[in-house]
Amino acid sequence: MALSSEESAVLDKLYAVHQATYADDELMLDYYLGQQRVEQLGLAIPPSLRRFLVVVNWPRVLVDTIERRQNVRSLILPSEETADPQLREIWDANNLDAELTLFNTDRLVYGRAFMSVGANEEDPSLPLIHVESPREMAALIDQRRRTITAAARFYGSDEKAPNLALGSVPENAVLYLPNVTVWVTMADGMWTEVDRNDHNLGRVPVVMHLNRRRSGSWEGESEMRDVIPLTDSAARTLTSLQFTIEAHGNPRMWMTGVSKGDFINSDGSQKPVWEAYFNAIHTLTKENAKIGQLDAAEVSNFETALSMYGKQAATVTGFPARYFGLHTTNPPAEGAIRADEAQLVETVERHNTAVGTTLGWAAALARRIVTGEWVPGNRIRVDWQDPATPTVAQREDALSKRRAAGVLSREGYWDELGWSEARKAKERAYFDAETSTDPIVAATRNLAAGTGNAPAGG
Repeated sequence: MALSSEESAVLDKLYAVHQATYADDELMLDYYLGQQRVEQLGLAIPPSLRRFLVVVNWPRVLVDTIERRQNVRSLILPSEETADPQLREIWDANNLDAELTLFNTDRLVYGRAFMSVGANEEDPSLPLIHVESPREMAALIDQRRRTITAAARFYGSDEKAPNLALGSVPENAVLYLPNVTVWVTMADGMWTEVDRNDHNLGRVPVVMHLNRRRSGSWEGESEMRDVIPLTDSAARTLTSLQFTIEAHGNPRMWMTGVSKGDFINSDGSQKPVWEAYFNAIHTLTKENAKIGQLDAAEVSNFETALSMYGKQAATVTGFPARYFGLHTTNPPAEGAIRADEAQLVETVERHNTAVGTTLGWAAALARRIVTGEWVPGNRIRVDWQDPATPTVAQREDALSKRRAAGVLSREGYWDELGWSEARKAKERAYFDAETSTDPIVAATRNLAAGTGNAPAGG
């Protein structure tokens, strides 16, 4: 059955949005994978020398460093102070600790990321949450309400190459609308309905996160954007270094007043060219023959240039310079590490604040599917692990002093250590097991109960 004219118009508009981002998405993916082309580096070198190309993959360093420090600790409902067990079950059932890596990598590489939420026919209490590829997704936004009015996923039939090329006609699509999800295929130049689910949520079951969104704009920007020009410059420098070492890295010999026939063996045979070139001792009989040596090329200037690019990359990203190959002789101490990473940690914390809002929307959608009720005001809070590099000695010392001063509870101590809810539940069980076998604790409980029975012993 053909789609309605309204649904077809929305799908066509969404596909135009999808195609508008295709070229930039391909470029960003190439930079993340370290597969950018020579033409993009501005290198005017012949094809025979392109094997010398060396790419320093700072974009991947940038993305992966931020992503590794984004670890969710718990999801907390409004007016609650502890993790919600139902949301934790949904999180674990969808393996979102691992899927969040895909979500964060997408938003940092492409500037946007998507999650879809749907019912689970096998277990209605555990809705399905999927991270969708931005290269397949598009969305339309109601800017006043800051909500998605329609979204679509476009894909082909080839499982090895599911993403659509620029200008290609999609074979399949999923149209997400506030009250219905429609699966469609392209047949005879028209969108044809395959299946339909009337979920009646009142909202599109898709959430979108835009990285570096600016006011008045609903477009994201890749986190790699600032470091890409410096990556190109570093690649040019390393490629020139490779060619220089190959062509001029060894001292070169020069000779005058000689010919090929002067280099013969004792039996009268011609010496190979390489042997004549690399032989340390030459005996020439001609009166005007001379031999000399040219110095090898000085390559320290390449190191200086690469260090400069690394410092600039550290400046524009806020990362410590060691992330871009600038290491000191002695490893930094714990306090120096925290001071050096202050700007990086602040960057990750700001990312966590923004991503936490998006995850709260996804969690609210999942809870609505289970309970039939919306969380008021989208106020599900995400609690994150500390993004700073762990310095165990300093942290334990500070927490022990707070605990001794009576300003920090045992549970609060665990929270500061970054323990998960599962780990805390395990420790509570251990404490219960210890207290059940402790005679002093048992006596205290008996006295509190009024039995007066105390354990024997001196």
